[in-house]
Amino acid sequence: MSIAKRILSRRAFNALAGAAFVAAMMPATSFAQDVTIPIIVKDTTSFYWQIVLAGARAAGKDLGVNVPELGAQSEADINGQITILENAVASAPAAVVIAPTEFKALGKPVDEAAKSVPVIGIDSGADSKAFTSFLTTDNVQGGRIAADGLAAAIKEATGKEEGEIAIITSLPGVGSLDQRREGFLDQIKTKYPGLKVVADKYADGQATTGLNIMTDLITANPNLVGVFASNLIMAQGVGQAIAENKLGDKIKVIGFDSDEKTVGFLKEGVLAGLVVQDPYRMGYDGVKTALAVSKGEKVEANVDTGANLVTKANMSEPKIDALLNPKVN
Repeated sequence: MSIAKRILSRRAFNALAGAAFVAAMMPATSFAQDVTIPIIVKDTTSFYWQIVLAGARAAGKDLGVNVPELGAQSEADINGQITILENAVASAPAAVVIAPTEFKALGKPVDEAAKSVPVIGIDSGADSKAFTSFLTTDNVQGGRIAADGLAAAIKEATGKEEGEIAIITSLPGVGSLDQRREGFLDQIKTKYPGLKVVADKYADGQATTGLNIMTDLITANPNLVGVFASNLIMAQGVGQAIAENKLGDKIKVIGFDSDEKTVGFLKEGVLAGLVVQDPYRMGYDGVKTALAVSKGEKVEANVDTGANLVTKANMSEPKIDALLNPKVN
């Protein structure tokens, strides 16, 4: 055999060996690429849920997983979310990540879904024991943090932890919101006896309703000194009412979650504080956990993703700034 032919044969052998190596590696590489893990949020239009989706999107990119981003147009559209869940399961994904809109109503749908695919819960619970893993803020503790923040803001303004306060909940029957309310009211009752809850209101998931409820409270309760608005939408509406009536110095408001509008209210002194979760982590770790489950790996049954009180005084700290300005693209 000539030298040229020997060189050519060696090159051909090396090429075939390389191809065989790549082929041997393909099953491991293509596994994640072939995996589909839908994430279903409560409301695709809300900034909070857009952050959750951004986290899930980043996880999909990092892990090579297809992550359809699903959800209704309103947190009040419970039936819409149930239909979305049923359709997602029918497409035979590797797992599903969901933030249930309503505790009772989503119980049986989650049970049914879990008969076909692993279901990972995020943010809010459902009346089901079928979640393989559940990642959320400790919302009872979040309510306690809100109570402590409100008491501190009232004391700073008046010199004492006393006066009439109110709580406004976005929707009834939502697990996370019910837990925040529970934690808030319990903390007020046990730790701040001088603070009297004179109004415990429910809205319909719309910021305009929060604005109207707050406007009515201002008229009906002239001695009101504090309010807890238990989610982003209510914080927007309540903040707008406080701003329009120029009552930031008199009525201290603690909201829950953040967006450009509520952070602006915080800077202006319209809101006294915001209890901020880590929705980006919920989305990212939700998908990451779902992928692990689809591979048969063991995962934690419950994961606390944390909450922090943000005030005008600490909002520029690096850790807090990262929560207030997450990457959504």
